[in-house]
Amino acid sequence: MKRTWLSVSAVIAALALTLAGCGSKEENGAASPSGSPSVAATSSSSASPSSSPASESPGASASGSASASEKPAEVKKIIVGTGTQFPKVAFLDDKGKLTGFDVELVREIDNRLPGYEFELQTYDFGNLLLSLETKKIDFIAHEMEKNPERTEKYLFNKEPYAHWVNKIVVAKDNNDPIKTLDDLKGKKVLVGATSAEAQLVENYNKEHGENAIKIVYSSGSSADTVNQIATGRVYATLAADFALPLIDPEGKLKTVGDSLGAADILFVFRKNDPDSQTLADAVDGAIKELKTDGTLGKLSTEWLGQDFTQDVK
Repeated sequence: MKRTWLSVSAVIAALALTLAGCGSKEENGAASPSGSPSVAATSSSSASPSSSPASESPGASASGSASASEKPAEVKKIIVGTGTQFPKVAFLDDKGKLTGFDVELVREIDNRLPGYEFELQTYDFGNLLLSLETKKIDFIAHEMEKNPERTEKYLFNKEPYAHWVNKIVVAKDNNDPIKTLDDLKGKKVLVGATSAEAQLVENYNKEHGENAIKIVYSSGSSADTVNQIATGRVYATLAADFALPLIDPEGKLKTVGDSLGAADILFVFRKNDPDSQTLADAVDGAIKELKTDGTLGKLSTEWLGQDFTQDVK
C-alpha cells in the first residue's frame, strides 16, 4: 500500500507541473477609438503590451509542436497597430468588439504562426505610421497601399492580401463632367492625413501649383466624410473602389471619372530592421497559405462583399 500511495502522489505532482506549464491562445479585451493606443485583442491573457518585439526568436516548429524532451519553444510578442473607424475593415461592432477584414486576417495569420503571438492595438489612422517609427507597434494592418513615398521610409511584406483601384468620389446629385484630378482644380477635396489618397493630391499640387486642389485633411470618421460631401462643405474625396459601399451604405455618394491607379495592399513594417524582415517573411508565408486554401478570398467576400484579393493590374 505504501508503494502504491507514493506512485499516485508522483502522478499527481507530475500532472500539476504539466498544467502549470501549459498555456492557450484566447481573445481578450475590446478597443476604444482614441488617439492613444487601446489594447484591442491579445492571443494571451497573461502577457502585457510591449513597445517592440521581444528579443527571443521564434522557436516553434512549422507544425507548432515539440517533442517531450525538447525545451518549450519561446514565442515572440508582436504588437499590431490598426484603427476603429473603417467600417468592415477595422471597426468596433455593436458589442464593442474589434473586428473587420484586416482584423480577422491578422488573427488568422496569428493562428498559423506558432512562433509569434499577435496583440492588436488601436490608434487614430494618422498616428499609425508614427507609432511604427517610434516602435510602439511592430506592424500596421489598415488597408495600407504601397506607393513610392511610403516605400522610401517603410518595409512592406511582398505578398499582397488585397488590391484596389482609387477613384474620385462626389455627391450622388453632382452631375459635373469629372474625369481626372484636373477637374478638381480649385475644389475642396477631403482626404485622410498620411493616407495614400492624400499623397495623390499632394503630388498633383507639387506639379500644378501649391493650391491647385484645396486639400482638406479629415480628422473624423467615414460618416463625417460622407456628410461633408453630401452637404457641400467639400466637393470630393478619393477612395478605393471597394470602400464606397462600406463607408456610404445609404448611397449618398458615387464614384466618377477614370481610375487614378491600381494599388497593392500590404502590411507595413519598420525598414532596415532584421527582426521586421523576418516577421514580414513569416507573414508572407501565412498569406500564401491563406490564398491557396481559399481562406483569404472567403474573408474578403464575408467582410467586403466580394473577393478583392485578386490582382486588378
